[in-house]
Amino acid sequence: MFTCKEYRKVETLEEAWQLNQKKSNLLIGGMLWVKMGQRNVQTVIDLSGLGLDQIEETEEEFRIGCMVTLRQLEEHEGLNCYTDGAVRESVRHIVGVQFRNVATVGGSVFGRFGFSDVLTMLFAMDSYVELYKGGKIPMAEFVKLKRDRDILVRVIIKKTPGCFAYQSMRNTKTDFPTLAVAAARINGKIRISVGARPARAMVIEAEDRKITVQAAEELGEYAAGLIPTGDNMRGSAAYRKELVRVLVKRACLAWKA
Repeated sequence: MFTCKEYRKVETLEEAWQLNQKKSNLLIGGMLWVKMGQRNVQTVIDLSGLGLDQIEETEEEFRIGCMVTLRQLEEHEGLNCYTDGAVRESVRHIVGVQFRNVATVGGSVFGRFGFSDVLTMLFAMDSYVELYKGGKIPMAEFVKLKRDRDILVRVIIKKTPGCFAYQSMRNTKTDFPTLAVAAARINGKIRISVGARPARAMVIEAEDRKITVQAAEELGEYAAGLIPTGDNMRGSAAYRKELVRVLVKRACLAWKA
């Protein structure tokens, strides 16, 4: 059972950061995973009063507040137009609508979960995180950092021209993915992100090329040869290796011309 002694709805990020420096305190988002654990917390810190639950779109980028829900991502017209629906596809299988109405982008990203569809999608894009103290850093760099007591304020996605697609395999419809793949043609490169390996997503790049069935199969083989996979209750390493080949091929063939 999860228990806490005090609840604080903060009025500023500085107040939240100061409180979060105590290891006995906890910054909360949707609390969907936290409440399932065994933990005693002194103070829970709520950011819901800071206006970080909006997606701001400019000509250059999307600015996604840490309290934005996965359902907001799923339904955002601008994001889905830019990514040809790949962002919607990356979250629409996550448990159910009630869950996605509560789960936050900040929790999904800061948690750095191996099974995260959200991280897998973001890795293929020109994406960044904005930390309260650490500033703006590339997503791929952020996930390698040691966990600390900083606050993830927002995720930033640059509107770099490209094509995007997302594929995943689940043993049952609302389960965690057995394997997830995001593929992008961006900045003159092909970027392939593979998550739920079962480890955290990793990205490889290849030279851009005309996509035919043969080229898509070759990219699948290329990714399967470079990206390590492992075993867990949802599948073996060998099974995941085959899924890499298949899902990368499907993702590449799904790009709009």
